[in-house]
Amino acid sequence: MIRILHTADLHLDSPLKSLALRDEDMRDRVQTATRTALVRIVDAALSENVSALLIAGDLFDGAARSAKTAAFLIQQLDRLGDAAIPVFYIKGNHDAENPITGEIDLPAHVHVFDGRGGKVQIADTNVWIHGVSFSGRHAPDSLLGKFGAPVPDAVNIGMLHTSLAGAAGHDTYAPCSVADLAKTGFDYWALGHIHTRRIYSTAPYIVMPGIPQGRDINEAGAQSATMLTIDAGAITIAEVPTSAVTFARHSIDVTGIETDTDLRNHLRQAVHDLAQGVTDDAGIVRLALTGQAARHWHILRDQALWDETIHTLARDTGRIWIDKISYDLQAPASDAAHTATDELARIMAAIQSETGFTTTMQDEVDAILSDLPGNIRATLLPDPAALNTLSQQITHQGATQMLARMKGASD
Repeated sequence: MIRILHTADLHLDSPLKSLALRDEDMRDRVQTATRTALVRIVDAALSENVSALLIAGDLFDGAARSAKTAAFLIQQLDRLGDAAIPVFYIKGNHDAENPITGEIDLPAHVHVFDGRGGKVQIADTNVWIHGVSFSGRHAPDSLLGKFGAPVPDAVNIGMLHTSLAGAAGHDTYAPCSVADLAKTGFDYWALGHIHTRRIYSTAPYIVMPGIPQGRDINEAGAQSATMLTIDAGAITIAEVPTSAVTFARHSIDVTGIETDTDLRNHLRQAVHDLAQGVTDDAGIVRLALTGQAARHWHILRDQALWDETIHTLARDTGRIWIDKISYDLQAPASDAAHTATDELARIMAAIQSETGFTTTMQDEVDAILSDLPGNIRATLLPDPAALNTLSQQITHQGATQMLARMKGASD
């Protein structure tokens, strides 16, 4: 029985995008999360006595130069070398632009496939690893033509960094189809590049392991690597947990809650239950309060108070940090007494729909954002439509807060 561990897209030292960096207790865990993921991968390889570790591209992240990253990587690779575990590595688009990959001598037990492709037999096994690296930052065409034929009467594993037929949020690199991969005659395709785990086929296995450590709310959930077990030529696979920090979206329904005391107790229990469900060292949560609340306008009026209450409850768990809180609440059906404020709400809604107001609002928001650093502005405005979306969100939140202060003023 042979075990092989497959991972990709570690993006070592890539910064996690979260306001959790502001919290002293969370900062170290967040900043070192990608390194922790690699340590856990190596730990799993050692504990399971694998025959090889496969890294299917993007071990590094971008063009950042870091001697500390190089030293850390060598230390982890040496742990595998000491246990006589070979590492097979193909360069992805991020590796191809990273100076470290060309400046450090990787240990002898690490085989790096070049852009011409090739195959290597895992010692004392009938398993062959085939791989092709990116030669540069871009690979607009398929790389399948650089793979040779499978070795007869052997288990053949192909390593490829590819966007397949395309994936949202990922640039198109080394495109090919699942059908193209299946026709090669390989038994397992160890893919990389798309950060969401997916098994595209089981005959043959075509597996994207996903990113081993999510970096923002769009890479939510506990992450993993993939363990192959080869027994008498048959392959089975299993997930191996790797992430240190989990990003998650969660909602708390506050329907039917009558008093502030009841709301605090409800939030305390909900946050406690959320912390208990975190399987990683820490969770970074984007939280939404939902439902039809009796104190709808009072909650919206006192958002700052409830924000701080929830942040404190989360901090006290020692497990989770609240990244952002939204209030997606509905007013009770019986709330029809505030005729003056209802009229104001209709007027504000009419103003928001006027073209002139929309244009003015966009100009104001754009002027404010123009004073921000370029990288922050690019994050807030990733595309031309984002300015209009952001302006509408700000306008809606402002109108809602005004109504909340007026309707909740009686208390």
